[in-house]
Amino acid sequence: MDIGVISVRYARALLKSSTDAKIEDSVYKDMQILAKSYIDVPELRFTIDNPMLSKDSKENLLVTAAGSNVCELTKTFISLVLKEGREGIMQFMANSYITLYRKQKNVIRGKLITAAAVSDNTEQKMRQMVESNTNGTVEFETEVEPDIIGGFILEYDTYRMDASVKSKLNGILTQLKK
Repeated sequence: MDIGVISVRYARALLKSSTDAKIEDSVYKDMQILAKSYIDVPELRFTIDNPMLSKDSKENLLVTAAGSNVCELTKTFISLVLKEGREGIMQFMANSYITLYRKQKNVIRGKLITAAAVSDNTEQKMRQMVESNTNGTVEFETEVEPDIIGGFILEYDTYRMDASVKSKLNGILTQLKK
């Protein structure tokens, strides 16, 4: 059976259980932390896949990787995954849960790239603009990238607005070369 299919089934079941218990936001945070732990600590995947490590050790490790304040449903879910021997695809389950949660709650990821740090007021205005265009909630991330010289790049959903000085200069250069 396909790893993607299995991970989505587990994620759907977790989302249904968390929604029924009205703690889907807490589980979402746990899954975000767990997914980030897999990215930040590549050894986590190898350790979880190690057949010599006991199930209890793996459970403690996964609960720790899910954050300091893990809800009971997340702990129960991790136990179930270990009991069924599916710990090797836990990272995919966490990412699938995040995707399903965002789809259910209409959460859009947005990113604002600027040459210098922006004020909270400016960031809030950009967030409100994206939320009004998408009719959803926006998880906004800001990034400072001095290479763009000035202006900004706004990305959300499949939309990208490049109002950076660097792209304008590149456009002028392209025109001059013609």
